[in-house]
Amino acid sequence: MVELLNKKAFEENFESILLLPENQSRQGEGGLRTKGVLKHSSSNVPLVSIITAVYNGEKYLEETIQSIVNQTYPNMEYIIIDGGSTDRTLEIIKKYDDKIDYWVSEKDQGISDAFNKGVRLAQGQYINFQGDGDGFVASDSLEKVFHDLNSAQDIFISAKIKRVDVLGKEIFVSKQPKYFDKKSLLFRMSMPHQGLFTHIRYFKKYGLFDTKNTFSMDYEHLLRSYNEFPKVVLRNVVVAQWRADGLGNGRFLEIFREYDKIKRDNGIASGLILSIINCWILLKHSIKRIVHL
Repeated sequence: MVELLNKKAFEENFESILLLPENQSRQGEGGLRTKGVLKHSSSNVPLVSIITAVYNGEKYLEETIQSIVNQTYPNMEYIIIDGGSTDRTLEIIKKYDDKIDYWVSEKDQGISDAFNKGVRLAQGQYINFQGDGDGFVASDSLEKVFHDLNSAQDIFISAKIKRVDVLGKEIFVSKQPKYFDKKSLLFRMSMPHQGLFTHIRYFKKYGLFDTKNTFSMDYEHLLRSYNEFPKVVLRNVVVAQWRADGLGNGRFLEIFREYDKIKRDNGIASGLILSIINCWILLKHSIKRIVHL
């Protein structure tokens, strides 16, 4: 019952806003929206909201920003939520003030909290998250995702991503099945958020991210709808990169424990089935580590 009550709280706390309320820890705020420029969806070109959560991201942030603001898709807004960085992050953000729709720098409660701020601020029909160090692989990435789309019905659009190391060298490219099977979510996060575009209706129905989750807030958010999972439109194209330098890099066991708790809390399978699945995941991970030794 605790989890159900929490989900209800997420739904009740959700409201769309144009600007964040004043915060004593705020280091800055800006972007086109603070100058009175507000974008909207049209009947045939949905507005897409791209959200970047960052903290002390001076090393890769500018590369990520450029990959987003240089998109050829004609109707996009870009929101950056900075957690009160102490490096050059704020300086980099201000450099692109006339291309970012809204940015803010202030202390937060972590990635989930930053994501939630971004969702509340988003005015788009679809929302996508690109972390600093991530980003789109080509200027026409969004155009490839949003061609021939029925925004009145399609909830999830999932495209391929490539995993890169800290130097930007490709490690692997995600697989794209012919159709999406929700059972894949029992084993892994099969729709990485860098390549996932979620209709705002999903957030309105299932609420915001759970700030108690450190690594897998996007995974838990998807599992809330597991029993009545929405339609997924698959795009067989690599649209974004996922850099291997984030908070969860090299912390498999911590992520695994959070995954396991999320699955059990959402009651998506019996204890026995989950135990078998978890044993299989641990075995595969152990084999991979042995192979790479």
